[in-house]
Amino acid sequence: MDIEQIRNYCLGKKGVTESFPFDEVTLVFKVMGKMFALTGLEHIPPSVNLKCDPERAIDLRASYPAVQAGYHMNKKHWNTVTMDGSLNDALVEELIDHSYDLVVKGLKKSLKDELANL
Repeated sequence: MDIEQIRNYCLGKKGVTESFPFDEVTLVFKVMGKMFALTGLEHIPPSVNLKCDPERAIDLRASYPAVQAGYHMNKKHWNTVTMDGSLNDALVEELIDHSYDLVVKGLKKSLKDELANL
């Protein structure tokens, strides 16, 4: 996947916005104001930081060299996924879904209700 495919996939999810809160090259995707993915537009090959269940994060890092502990993130809860061609699109989409679902699960009830009504 390239950055545009990642962007389109993230924006296709319910309640997602994009912004550049840190600088002009770090694109952040949030669901109901909570970050679930971010990518540095200057990275070649592209990469995306995604939230991940800690136990699953360990397994993914052991199974896929393109999945590493989250760069500039809490390494227990975030992975950096490098789009070096070794991961198929279905897996990347599933990892994005997992990150999104973890963040939605942690939302306050009022935000979950608001998201459900979008």
